Amino acid sequence: MPFVVVYDASVLHPFTLRDLLIRVAQAGLVQAKWTDMILDETFRSITRRRPDLNSERLERTRTLMCAAVRDCLVFGYEPLIEAVELPDPDDRHVLAAAITARAQVIVTSNLKDFPETALSPWNIEAKSPDDFILDQFHLDGPAVHGAVQRVADGWTKPPGSVNDVLDRLERDGLVEAAALLRR
Repeated sequence: MPFVVVYDASVLHPFTLRDLLIRVAQAGLVQAKWTDMILDETFRSITRRRPDLNSERLERTRTLMCAAVRDCLVFGYEPLIEAVELPDPDDRHVLAAAITARAQVIVTSNLKDFPETALSPWNIEAKSPDDFILDQFHLDGPAVHGAVQRVADGWTKPPGSVNDVLDRLERDGLVEAAALLRR
């Protein structure tokens, strides 16, 4: 059975990274989880940075994300929010969701907001998306390559190649993973 991970809003915002993380979950490497609060944060951030995007399309993306990953939404975590401590109180909902989901990993671009001292009592580890994809590659390289290929196959306007996807992932901070996947 795949281990459970919670994707933080910071890794669901970049389109290509979000697509890859969802495809890694669809490949069965992990059981990906998030909450409505995480999705609210994600789409507020996207709207703030890209006010030109159509709100109906963004809502459709949100719906498709939840349909793409079975049992992705975590419920019942809210009572834990006040009980956990993190440097940024606004991130406590992510840790509360991870505890409720019995996640082993929180994938986040904001590692400083999820220090080991706060996570270790719950047997949870924070990983950058780069380290997370590297770990997945070492567990099942062909599955990760296949996920990257499916991301590229989904790019139709304009069409994209695996190298285009890797270029975008590299810009999104997956420097080591992109380099490994190029080999």
